[in-house]
Order: sequence, then structure tokens, then C-alpha cells
Amino acid sequence: MCMLSTHQHVHVCVFKIFSQDYSTDRLKKTTEILKGIKLLKLYAWENIFCDRVEETRGKELTSLKTFSLYTSMSIFMNVAIPIAAVLATFVTHAYIEEVRLSPARAFASLALFHILVTPLFLLSTVVRFAVKALVSVQKLSEFLQSDEIGDDSWRNAEMPLQVGSKYKHHGITKVVNRKGRYRMDNYEQPMRRQLRPTETEDVAVQVNGGYFTWGSNLSTLSDINIQIPTGQLTMIVGQVGCGKSSLLLAMLGEMQTIRGKVYWSNKNRYSVAYAAQKSWLLNATVEENITFGSPFNKQRYKAVIDACSLQPDIDLLPFGDQTEIGERGINLSGGQRQRICVARALYQNTNIVFLDDPFSALDIHLSDHLMQEGILKFLQDDKRTVVLVTHKLQYLIHADWIIAMKDGSVLREGTLKDIQTYDVELYEHWKTLMNRQDQELEKETEMESQTILERKTLRRAFYSREAKSQTDDEDEEEEVEEDDDDNMSTTTSRRSKIPWKMCCRYLSSGGFLMVFLMVSSKLAKHSVMVAIDYWLAAWTSSNPHNQSIADPFVNATNYTKNDDAQIAEHRSYVPVFIILCGAAIALCLITSLTVEFLGVAAATNLHHNLLNKIIHAPIRFFDVTPLGQILNRFSADTNIIDQHIPQTLESLTRSILLCLSAIGVIAFVTPAFLIALVPLMVAFYFIQKYFRVASKDLQDLDDSTQLPLLCHFSETAEGLTTIRAFRHEARFKQRMLELTDTNNTAYLFLSAANRWLEVRTDYLGAVIVLTASVAAIWTSSQSGLVGLGLTYALTVTNYLNWVVRNLADLEVQMAAVKKVNSFLSTESENYEGSMNVSQVPEDWPQHGEIKIQDLCVRYDTMLKPVLKHVNAHINPGQKVGICGRTGSGKSSLSLAFFNMVDVFDGKIVIDGIDICKLPLQTLRSRLSIILQDPVLFSGSIRLNLDPECTCTDDRLWEALEIAQLKNMVKALPGGLDAVVTEGGENFSVGQRQLFCLARAFVRKSSILIMDEATASIDMATENILQKVVMTAFADRTVVTIAHLVSSILEAEQVLVFESGTLVESDSAPNLLAQEDSLFSILVRTHK
Repeated sequence: MCMLSTHQHVHVCVFKIFSQDYSTDRLKKTTEILKGIKLLKLYAWENIFCDRVEETRGKELTSLKTFSLYTSMSIFMNVAIPIAAVLATFVTHAYIEEVRLSPARAFASLALFHILVTPLFLLSTVVRFAVKALVSVQKLSEFLQSDEIGDDSWRNAEMPLQVGSKYKHHGITKVVNRKGRYRMDNYEQPMRRQLRPTETEDVAVQVNGGYFTWGSNLSTLSDINIQIPTGQLTMIVGQVGCGKSSLLLAMLGEMQTIRGKVYWSNKNRYSVAYAAQKSWLLNATVEENITFGSPFNKQRYKAVIDACSLQPDIDLLPFGDQTEIGERGINLSGGQRQRICVARALYQNTNIVFLDDPFSALDIHLSDHLMQEGILKFLQDDKRTVVLVTHKLQYLIHADWIIAMKDGSVLREGTLKDIQTYDVELYEHWKTLMNRQDQELEKETEMESQTILERKTLRRAFYSREAKSQTDDEDEEEEVEEDDDDNMSTTTSRRSKIPWKMCCRYLSSGGFLMVFLMVSSKLAKHSVMVAIDYWLAAWTSSNPHNQSIADPFVNATNYTKNDDAQIAEHRSYVPVFIILCGAAIALCLITSLTVEFLGVAAATNLHHNLLNKIIHAPIRFFDVTPLGQILNRFSADTNIIDQHIPQTLESLTRSILLCLSAIGVIAFVTPAFLIALVPLMVAFYFIQKYFRVASKDLQDLDDSTQLPLLCHFSETAEGLTTIRAFRHEARFKQRMLELTDTNNTAYLFLSAANRWLEVRTDYLGAVIVLTASVAAIWTSSQSGLVGLGLTYALTVTNYLNWVVRNLADLEVQMAAVKKVNSFLSTESENYEGSMNVSQVPEDWPQHGEIKIQDLCVRYDTMLKPVLKHVNAHINPGQKVGICGRTGSGKSSLSLAFFNMVDVFDGKIVIDGIDICKLPLQTLRSRLSIILQDPVLFSGSIRLNLDPECTCTDDRLWEALEIAQLKNMVKALPGGLDAVVTEGGENFSVGQRQLFCLARAFVRKSSILIMDEATASIDMATENILQKVVMTAFADRTVVTIAHLVSSILEAEQVLVFESGTLVESDSAPNLLAQEDSLFSILVRTHK
């Protein structure tokens, strides 16, 4: 009853601990750090966010310590209860029964008590797994009870209306040449394209009175009344965050409907293709990503490839379109990923195509090619209904129908001619933006050709592939080294080698004091337990009449009542027996506590060291190490170290010591047993060796079949919107079931291997019992000692099985320690510098003067230089533009300002101080940079703008106002403390980029680096921001890394790079005046 009550209490407490789920929170924060590590290092925020993880880890460790305490109590009860039962039974017998205790009764009872130990331990294991199962069931039930979209609830019945007369417009077909394709003057509405022969003139999708939300009470989209005409090109435009992407997803049924209806015509209900704004790719070949389960049609496939200008990129891949794309398209550039997603939508033979900002990651030439060849020509030939979300207003002249969005509502709907007639102000606004863009591209369009376009694509892909190949080479070298250590198919001897080195590393992480306490208490405990049984043997063997034990039960009945002296002698064994049992119970408590808290100490130190090593590693480490590999160290491997290794270690040491105790006692009682022990040990050695090799292979097989399952689930969850739009749920579900079956098969083999071991150790144990029995018959020993030997022989069978299984488990689990340990050898950045922080003026850099003197930069000592002997001088407050072809070294220079790369020659001097001598924290905290990819962290808006908490609210609001975000943030509940979800997913991509701009404004450094910071922002907002930046940073140095040279045409100084060398340096007008200058060529070709 005591045992059951204890386990019930442990069950409840552990359930509460697991329900808190701090590990998930820690892993989420760690993932955010790793995804945004470049930003954190550039802003010198890595320690701040590292402390956030450590804070969560502290809560996790507190719950882990509580869990360890309850686990140790459970282990203690499992071991102590049989000892207490033995103590109570024999002491009670000594004082109540007047018959002497015979060896037969004593050791028959003792054998039963020993048998009780294993079920008790299994009971605690069952409780532990039951707790985890209950936590899992609780989480699953919450998920399964959440709202579902439902089958086809978002694609309602037939369209209630036919197309109205407002869609019927007339005009003269206008042939638009490339030079004038963006002009809106004297615009004539193009004639509506003819529909498919099987279609009638109706509406493809209609939304009536739609109010949609992402789960809050506030509606993201309000009063939506739109109609998408069949067979026409509909464009959705508007500023950042106005709800363009949300409108597409609302029509696809991905948003919650507050009220209103979305109607689809019957022919379109199951025929939709969708390309998301954030590209989503499968971990499969390029061809499989494009065909996406549809039958392969060579002619159509080739046409799609050409329409998306993918052939030059495919030609550069090692195996062409059969090259496997890495997880999340990691081995492709952003533009390549985007075009493959668009190609997937084009290839599908669907009636409707939804394209969500497909031009965002493409340069102007690729955008033009995709628009002309992909959307206007390829889709026009197919007569498909196209809905296009875009910021490229110059393409509006090609639209048959336009939907203008503003603040989550439809501002205007109609043809461009309608808007020109009925909303002159909006039309003029668009016209201004488009004409400005047209002037910048006019020279380019005169001399542009398809050949130049393909060459640019080839060159860009070449540089991208060259950089990636360097990474792959290093990854292969690391994999070869790792295979040398871990290859499972080399030789049996290597495969069966126990990782003693990693065991020592794990134990040393726990602290030598804890290791000493664990070893000494374990040895003392098992010595005392043997002493208890030996004392019991001596007690039962004490026979004043020297009676034979041939018939012990007859002897027991023949014991007469002794006189007081004999009774006193009989009971004189009791005090020592009580002391030994009490000592054993106390040592059980000490050993259970020391093992568990040794595990907690080791887990604490290993995670702390790992996090600090990773967070302070150079940026090159993150370029060559896959994110998933690093995350595995913090998730699966950390979980093994936290929860599994301590229990396996405790079970292994206990089983080994019990086996050694049993063999030692048997050998002591019957020395002849030692003769038979030699062949038995040889047999045991080969059994355990064979099993451990097979078990490790099978566990690796289980892990290797589980990885594709998890990856498939991860990419399916990430691309659910696309999968549901394409109606491919059944295909992905079937693939999930197939992978699950494969993984379950591997687990079945592993279970069969455990049964194989159990049978053979049972045979071996039976031989040991037989040998001990025969040896006892041949030798004349005391009856108590013979009973002792046989009792221990009976226990060996079970413990031999657990020794081998625990040894195999520990061997596999120590691989987690090995993986973590491999990262602990990573070299950290030199954060100290040669200058003391006190030597750096508090207002440095005050002026913003930058001198670049013979600068040579490389990413690694084993790689070639990316910048060679660069010399430049940037005056205080100067506005500088840096440009060049892809791979010329522009971004490398921006990283050199922050000492993020290896400066092996030359120097950069800012306001008289060589930056290489400064402590990294000081240098990076005094400069500001805006990266091309927006990064936001979960928490609040305040945390994302000022994680150091050093700025006033007024300063934060000022930065938000500069970034055109003040009104939007004020409307949010909480204002500056409004919630930001993971990755900033509750904001649009453009809004995230604006937050990153505001973050740079908060710092107010005298030097600002802008790395194409306005790529995801609409033209109107970009124009406002450029003016604001010029005003807010009028007296500060601004260095702009330009991928589009049009953004630096007004720069006071332009630095032009080619192949890592500075080839031109002058003002933009002077360089443009030189027709043969590289800058002039770049402007004309717009590279």
C-alpha cells in the first residue's frame, strides 16, 4: 500500500512537471536565435538572447530536478521495500515464532523477495511512460478538439450570380513594345481574352460581405465584396500590410470567417494552383517539385521551364532537374526557389492560378520574363483564370481586372480604365510611381535581350553554386571524419566498441564529487546487501544440535522449545541484522539521489557549454553547418542527456554490481563453480557482443526511418496552405502512413532482438543455476551458505539480460554526448580585442569617418580572399553606394565593418580606431545595419526594437513613426507591448522589413549600413522611406549595398566592385559620364 501510494503521488507530481513543457519553450527560443544569429551578432545582442534561453533552461532544470527527486524516490522505494520486507519478516519471525528459522524457509522466502525487485522497477518504468503518455494524450486532445476547416466548407456550392455587365468592356487591342510597356499615358484597355471553349462567361470566385480573421476577435479583412472573372488576369495591389495575401488565403479557406460567404463556380472548386509569397519546396528533385504529383508531360514541362527561365539554373545543377533540393530549398537562392514554386503552379492543369507576389525575390529582368512568358503568354494560351498579388504597379496595364486594397478592405475594384475615370487621385498616384520606374528602366529596355538575361541568370547561379560548393566540400570533409568514428559497417570489433571516452566526458561534466559519491555509495550499498544475506545464512546455519539439513522441513518440525539461553542466542543475530538492513536502506536513498543529481549536473553543464559555444561561434560556422544539425543537439540529444542517460546509467550500474555480487557469492560458497564460469563468461561475451552490434544497427535503422517521417511531417505542416489549395491532402497523408509503417517495422525488429537476447540469457542463467546446484552437491558446505548461493544464482538470469540491454542502450545514448562534445570544440570569435573597453570613447564613433586601407578579407583561412587590397575613404556624413555583380564582394565588405569575417591583411579605421583592435561587443553595439531578410523574434514589439531596454517610449514611437508603423502599432492591443509571434508571422513580410528599419533608427548610430533593406516594400512606402532616411540620417554616414543600382543614383560616392576588387570610386554623376565605366554598364544593363 505504501508503495502504491508513493507511485500515485509521483505520478501526479511528474504529470504536473511534464505539463509545464519548458523544453518546448526553450527549443523555440533557441531556434529563433539560430535563425537570426547573423542579426544578433551584428547588433551585439547574442548575450541578451542567450540569457533568455538560459532563463527558460533554468525553469526547465528546476522541473528536471524535481522530476529527478521524484524518480530517485521511486527507485529508492523499489529497492528499499524488499529490504524492509525482509527485515520485518525475519525479525517478526524471531520474536513471535518459537521455532528456529531454517535455511530452507529463509532462502525460499529470500528468493521470492529478490524476485520482487524486478517487477517493482518495471512498475516505476510503467508509471513514467504512463505519465508521458498522459501528457501526450492531453496535448493531442487539445489539438484534435480545435476547430477544423472541414471538407470543402470553404468552397461552397454553385455561383449564385452570373458575371455582371460591369465586366463587359470594349477596347482596341494594343501591342505594347518593351520600351513603352510601363507607360500609362493614352492607355487603352486591352481586349478581354477569349475563354476556354467549355466555359461560359461567369465569375470564378465571389466573396459576399466577407469578414475574416486569423483567430482573434479583430477582423483582418472587413466588408469584402469582390468577384474574380473567369479566364482573366486579376491583379490585387496595395501598400504593405493592407491584406492582399490575406485576401487570397481567405478565398482559399485558410482564414476564419466571421461572417459572409465565399462562392466558387462548380468547374473551379477542385481546380486551383497556388504559389505562396514565402516559397515552399519539397525535399525532392526539381522535377518532382514542379510536377507535384501530376503526370509528366515533356512538352508542357519544357514550356514551363522556359517560361520561368529555369533552364540556365538547371544546367548548373550537378544532376540537372534530377538534383535533389535540400530541406526547405537550402541549396537554392531565394529567386530560384520562388521560380520553382511559380513553375509548379503553371505546370498544373488547373482552371485557376493564385500567385502571391511572385516577383518579390526576382530582379527586374526575371520579373519581366516571368510576366511576359509565364503569366501573359503561357497562361493566356491555356485561357486560365489568374489572380496575381504584386507590388509591381508597372504590370497593371496587363490586368483585365484590378482590386485595390487598403487597411484590410477593398478600396477600389474595376478595370484600369474604370479607375482612371472614377478615381483620378488613385490613378495619378499609380501613374507617378510607374513613370518613375519607367524612367529608370528606359535605357535598360532598349538594349535588353534574352541572351543577356540568360547570361545574368547563369552568372548569378554560378556564383551561388561556387559558394555552395565550398560549403558542401567542408560538409563532406566533416561527414567523412564523422563516418570514420561512427561507421556501422566497418568491422565488428569497431562496431562493438563501448564509448568509454564519452562515458568519462559525461561523468566529468557531472562533477568528480558526484561521481565519487555515486561509485562509493553504490559499492557500499551492494556490499551491505551481500552482508545482509550472508548474515542471514550464518543465522539460519547456527544449529546447536548440529542437525542434518537433508530434510530441512522435518528438521524444522523437530526443533523443540529451547531454554532461555538458546532463544537468546537465536535472537542475538537480530540487532546486527537490523543495523545492516537500516544501513542498506539509507545507502539505497543516497545512491538513488546521487545518480539522478549527477545526471542533472551533467545535463546543466553540457547544455550551458554547448549554448555558449554555439552562440559565440563565428558566422562561418553557421554557413557550413545545417540548422537542423545544430537544433538536433539542443532537442533530441539534450533530451537524451536530460532524461534517459541517468536512468540507463543507474540501471546498468545496479545490474552489473548485482551480477558481480551473485557470481562472487556463488564462487565463495562453491569454489568449483569457477571452473564452469570460464566457458559461461565466453558464451556471455559473444552473446552480448552480437546483440549490441545488432541492437545499435537496429536503433540506427529506427532513427534513420524516423528522420524521413519527421522531415515529411515538418515540410507538410509548413506547406499546408499550398497542399490544401492543390487538393493533395490524400497524397501527403498516404505518404505519411507509408513512412510510419517503415518506421514501425524497424521498431518491430528491435523488439524482436530484445526477445532474442532474453531467451539466450535465460538459457545462460539456467546453466548457471544448474552448475551452482551441482557444485553445491559435490561440496560439503553449510546449509545456509548453499541456500545463499542458490538464491543468488536464481537472480543472475534476469540481471544478465538487463546488463546487456542497458549496455546497448547506453552505447546508443552516449552518441548524443559525442555529438554535443563535437560542437564543444568549436572555436569562438575573439570577443576581447587588444583594446580595453575603457579606452574607447563613450560617443565613438562620433563623426562616422571610415578609412579602408589595403583591406583583404576571407571567410575562412582555408578559402580564397573575397576582398583584395581595397582602399577607400568615406567622409563623415557621406551617403555612399556600393554596387557590383553578384559575388563581387559587396556584402563581404558590409560584414567586414562588423569584423564578422577574417581580415587577414589591411585594416578599417573608423574615427581613428582600427576596428580589429576593438572588443566585438563594443564595435557591433556602436554601428547599425539593416539586412535584406527581415528577422523578428517572438515576444513584444518593444523587445524587437530595444531588447537591451535602454530607450524611452518616446524614442521607440519616434522610430516607428519614421518607419511608417506608428499608426498600425497604436491600433494593436498593448501598443509597444503588443505580441509578436514566432518569426513575426502575425505581420506581413513588408511590415517585418519596416520593423527592422525602425530597429536601426532606435540605435541612432552615426554609421548606418543598408543591405537592400526595401526589397519587400511597395514602391510608395519605399519612396517615403528613402526620403525619411535621408532626413533622419542627414548628418550621419549611410552606406547602401545596392542590388539594384537605381537606388544609389543620387549617392555622393559610389564604390564599384568586381571579383573582390574595388575598380571604381567616384560620385554617381561622374561615373555615369564615363560611358565605358563599369557603373555605367551596370546602370544600362541594370544588374
